[in-house]
Amino acid sequence: MAASQTLRVNGEDVAVEVGDSDTPLLYILRNDVGLKGPRFGCGLGQCGACTVHINGESVRSCQMPLSSVAPTDEIVTLEGLGTKENPHPLQTAFIEEQAVQCGYCINGMIMESATFLDRNGNPSDDEIKTALANNLCRCSVHLRIVRAVKRAAQG
Repeated sequence: MAASQTLRVNGEDVAVEVGDSDTPLLYILRNDVGLKGPRFGCGLGQCGACTVHINGESVRSCQMPLSSVAPTDEIVTLEGLGTKENPHPLQTAFIEEQAVQCGYCINGMIMESATFLDRNGNPSDDEIKTALANNLCRCSVHLRIVRAVKRAAQG
């Protein structure tokens, strides 16, 4: 039996019908809400492609069952981080540094970087690398990603 649940996503209340409360938040965000920023990568919470923010913390949405999300939780996806008219500084920096190749990992890289920069506004290259160590990129744009995070931090 499907149940209705309200989620707060990117500043808006969204009602979703859920048949199983153990459904990963990632599936709800992509399939029911229609957001494409968070991506299915490994399904094990190890690659970071599915990263979203819940109440300001980075969360692997492929491992977050919907039953763990309260209606008052603030969920922010890549689409809610900035807008086309007013992108987040990280989004701008990733474009300026050409830190995207295939684009699959970028959701996780940007979302994890945003949480990291909220805590450390002036990071070293090594601190950036450590913060993003659990986000996988197979296209070898790691140095560009580090430069983009550094650029966003310098604002």
